[in-house]
Amino acid sequence: MVKSLFLISRIPMSSTTIHHNGSHIPKKPKLSSLEIESEFGHHDSSVARINNGSFGCCPASILSAQRRWQLQYLRQPDHFYFNDLKSAVLQSRTLIKDLVNADHVDEISIVDNATTAAAIVLQHTAWNFREGKFQKGDVVLMLHYAYGAVKKSMEAYVTRAGGNVVEVPLPFPVNSNDEIVSEFRKALERGKSNGNRVRLAVIDHVTSMPCVVIPVKELIQICREEGVDQVFVDAAHSIGCTDVDMKEIGADFYTSNLHKWFFCPPSIAFLYTRRNFKGTGSGSDLHHPVVSHEYGNGLAVESAWIGTRDYSAQLVVPAAVEFVNRFEGGIEGIKKRNHEAVVEMGEMLVKAWGTRLGSPPHMCASMVMVGLPACLGIESDSDALKLRTHFRDTFGVEVPIYYRPPKEGEVGVVTGYARISHQVYNKVDDYYKFRDAVNQLVQNGFTCAVLSD
Repeated sequence: MVKSLFLISRIPMSSTTIHHNGSHIPKKPKLSSLEIESEFGHHDSSVARINNGSFGCCPASILSAQRRWQLQYLRQPDHFYFNDLKSAVLQSRTLIKDLVNADHVDEISIVDNATTAAAIVLQHTAWNFREGKFQKGDVVLMLHYAYGAVKKSMEAYVTRAGGNVVEVPLPFPVNSNDEIVSEFRKALERGKSNGNRVRLAVIDHVTSMPCVVIPVKELIQICREEGVDQVFVDAAHSIGCTDVDMKEIGADFYTSNLHKWFFCPPSIAFLYTRRNFKGTGSGSDLHHPVVSHEYGNGLAVESAWIGTRDYSAQLVVPAAVEFVNRFEGGIEGIKKRNHEAVVEMGEMLVKAWGTRLGSPPHMCASMVMVGLPACLGIESDSDALKLRTHFRDTFGVEVPIYYRPPKEGEVGVVTGYARISHQVYNKVDDYYKFRDAVNQLVQNGFTCAVLSD
């Protein structure tokens, strides 16, 4: 068992520099465990925070950088707007372009979050239906485990415009990528029945609840072979959590939050738009849903100014890059250690409870689904939410709970799974605290039936 999950080494200060498109950022020494604790000293120490996946985290040094931007704006707003904002946003976009291996900075727009990015793409799809470019009944495909807000956007944009939404049912627990590929192929065939075209496929890179790493490259290749017009990857969790390479993945649109796993403050995400994606040419037909003075100047420019607001979260990407480079191996090292640690902790928990993981380790990133004892009596989504609240209020453990309905004929199966995360601030004791809380509930004969609404 690893005694500490920080897994950080400290090295002397180096005089070398790293380069980001001509800018020189002096390297700082690697962070020690004590320095990491200090960076996250604003976290509530009474809570085992094993839910980084929901809201992410932001270290003190990046919060300080954000505050400097805020004060710079407040000191002289006109100067900031006319002289500083555009160049600072461009620097962030350029760094993101390099991080995700996009061809050109024009392919990268900065938006508030992945939900905003989904609205941009689905709004574009809805216009194609309304303007007659797509036929009524043509299909938009999405995974059954798509994020709830994206499903609402489907309803608000695509369904209202006359599109037919087809869901891909996915098994859970899941044992292999082949199971996902098989269901995806079958859903594509359903979508293409009756002569309909599949105009857009919306594919998660890492699903939220339950969390599973989806084989996006394979699914996108299938879409190309089957004549799907466009592919949008909703990868809210991906950057800083799993491998993100625009050239390898090959999507037309791709979005990810930087405030979940890349240490930025809320909220910032990028939307990648492939320059030669079918039908629009370098994103000229995509528009931010909040229309302001920059409308018509391209999505990246539109998104960089949607009215007076606090843009500071979008300007600290250089500080975030500097922060991750203070860890051994940079962001790649962080991802590797987070994955190894969360799998180790997940296996420790299922061994303690006699349950199972929701997917094999190669289908996990920095989060894993952990089966809870069946005797807890999780029988609905409401039970799952109430149990989550009980863990928070009674035991000081923050962890989301997923209800997996039993299939017909199943008896005594695991119906509740906890989604545990691991980030650099976590320690083994966080997971022991959760283990002991569940063990106490089991020993006391607890069931969700005793929890009030």
